[in-house]
Amino acid sequence: MIVWRGQPDFHQWKRPKVPSMPRQPLTAVDQGCPLDCGLCDAHRQHTCTAVMEVTWRCNFGCPVCFASSGKTAPPDPTQEEIGRLFDRVRDVSGFCNVQLSGGEPTVRDDLFDLIRIGKAKGFPFIQLNTNGLRIAREPDYAAGLAEAGLDSVFLQFDGTDDVIHSALRGQALFESKLAAIDALAATGIGVVLVPTVVPGVNDHDLGAIIRLAAELSPGVRGVHFQPVSYFGRYPEPPADEQRVTLPELMRHLEDQTDGAIKAQDFQPPGCEHSHCSFHANYMVTESGSLQKLSAGTDCGCLPRPASEGADKAKSFVKRQWSAPKTTLPMADAPDALDCFIERAGTHTLAVSAMAFQDAWTLDIERLKGCCIHIVSPDGRLVPFCAYNLTSMDGETLYRNKTHGAVSS
Repeated sequence: MIVWRGQPDFHQWKRPKVPSMPRQPLTAVDQGCPLDCGLCDAHRQHTCTAVMEVTWRCNFGCPVCFASSGKTAPPDPTQEEIGRLFDRVRDVSGFCNVQLSGGEPTVRDDLFDLIRIGKAKGFPFIQLNTNGLRIAREPDYAAGLAEAGLDSVFLQFDGTDDVIHSALRGQALFESKLAAIDALAATGIGVVLVPTVVPGVNDHDLGAIIRLAAELSPGVRGVHFQPVSYFGRYPEPPADEQRVTLPELMRHLEDQTDGAIKAQDFQPPGCEHSHCSFHANYMVTESGSLQKLSAGTDCGCLPRPASEGADKAKSFVKRQWSAPKTTLPMADAPDALDCFIERAGTHTLAVSAMAFQDAWTLDIERLKGCCIHIVSPDGRLVPFCAYNLTSMDGETLYRNKTHGAVSS
């Protein structure tokens, strides 16, 4: 099963790390990875982002859903239960970044209260993972999110035409996505576009997504591509041609932006395992072109503490994926450097991708280095890919098997 195709070389794409073990493991090593998640004391990276599923209901029925949402769903966790999950994350992982997810979180009418709970408990960055439909349709909804303290929206955004949206989501959504972006930008909430990349469906549209993101800067703060992975509702073992790998994404981005983005711009991550993702940062110039800000790949670096990478990742996400708050003071007659600094402080665009693992591509070493952890209903923190993993016959490893009270 293919996991990496083309350049950069699989073995050269690396950023060595010294493990950062969870400061408070919740499960013991018994059967071995991936059967002891909680986190156990063999995990090599503490939590950078805690994903909290606040509902399992959804107003869509997407075939590429991680969560198999939209089927018969258990009751939503109460506000008190959500509060205890925030407490658990704080006690185990400190004040990491939090993403409220689902299901579709906006189906909860008390979502604003959940955001306030997290903010009141001291979490500095809270992001909402959403399809954006309610934000687009209800005029005051984005303002309510902003008033509650939301920092960023992780917006499902698969392409720039409705042929793509209909293929992946079952309905025409492009205008609704644009309306949601406009509403969020007007209220000062940063937006990250999140395309699920499926070969033959939207892998030809990546450059157009980047151009649209640049056009909508500074409201749009980044584009985070997610190559399709085959769990959730996907019924068949995938052929190699049904996958798109990280190196292929890099080349697609270079080809489809006519070299405005180059494959060599991208770097391995400092937080999660090197083979999980890539990233680069750009400034959107006044003409709409992209100017690279991040350095090129350096694969010869010495090992650095994984905790250092996690801290940098948390800080970057909070700074970049939130809307820009202020600009630097300018001189009365600003020179070119002044203008560059001001522009770079507001009109930056992060371009990244993350390849999630499924039953056919699971790599235990990658899993042990995961820093994105789902907070299960019973209070365990489970690496994202382990939580969503399904066997070839559709049996889940953790999802729908961790409901219950938060343990003490």
